[in-house]
Amino acid sequence: MAQEIPVYLFTGFMDSGKTSLIKETLFENDFGEDAPGIVLMCEDGEVEFDEAELAKKNLQLVEIESEEQFNLDKLNEINDQYHPQIVFLEYNGTWTADKIVDQELPKDWLIIQTLMTIDSTTFDLYLNNMRAMMQDQIFISDVVIFNRTDDETDRGHLRRMIKNINRKAQVVYERKDGTIDERPEELPFDIDADVIDLPDADYAIWYMDCMENYKKYDRKKIHFKALVYNPEKLKKGFFVPGRFVMTCCVEDIQFLGFKCKYENEQELEHKSWIDFTGEIRVEFAREYKGKGPVLYPIDIKPTEKPEDELVYFS
Repeated sequence: MAQEIPVYLFTGFMDSGKTSLIKETLFENDFGEDAPGIVLMCEDGEVEFDEAELAKKNLQLVEIESEEQFNLDKLNEINDQYHPQIVFLEYNGTWTADKIVDQELPKDWLIIQTLMTIDSTTFDLYLNNMRAMMQDQIFISDVVIFNRTDDETDRGHLRRMIKNINRKAQVVYERKDGTIDERPEELPFDIDADVIDLPDADYAIWYMDCMENYKKYDRKKIHFKALVYNPEKLKKGFFVPGRFVMTCCVEDIQFLGFKCKYENEQELEHKSWIDFTGEIRVEFAREYKGKGPVLYPIDIKPTEKPEDELVYFS
């Protein structure tokens, strides 16, 4: 049986730090066991590879000069010429993510991890102006690395934007000196309060943190203004209190809410506004495909809709 050839895919826009990350991975972190391999480079950036240094790691540099050239025939030709046992693929950030997702690879090549580098100082600009292209790259990434960060960087904002697109992605912050910023992120509400009083501005932040770190919210009490959702596919005795959330533009608006067990759910009008106080319990729910936060009401009162019906991740 042929041995699988692991492919590490590095993506991100030009000058976002892909080449530097590959070099750090290979030389500073002493990655791998010097198995014969290739660095497949699909764009030229400011930082260059030293082929002599790569040779010391039993790696050879191979270039693909155009998107048209990135096809199975060319990849098979490279595979037959170099017989790599490991591949580091530096993908061109201007090529569509669909290209690499749909591209058939040589036999036994297997993408085992996708890492995306992002310049934290230009992230919002790129997301606003090239939203579809950036979102597609984030969506396929296992790890998103924000570099060029400092103490003034709003890490919470960056993380929320990534998690809204790809909740499974690991988010890493790299300082300008190359060290990893491992400080815990502060939440804008008091999680240790008797009842967590949640203003509209913090709903999206709480939702994301509660979905990812639900264990720390088990048996916590929460208070927030919610929109009632009674989808037909939900069992009787349940409803979904939540809010419509916008990431950066109208196209990104989505309803985010939690499963809530309530015997009198028929008394709540669909899309009505309520003042909700309840307890969070960690339970299995098929909607979560595992354990997750389920709400149990303590007090529900009708209320007026807010001046701004949307809440935001930013």
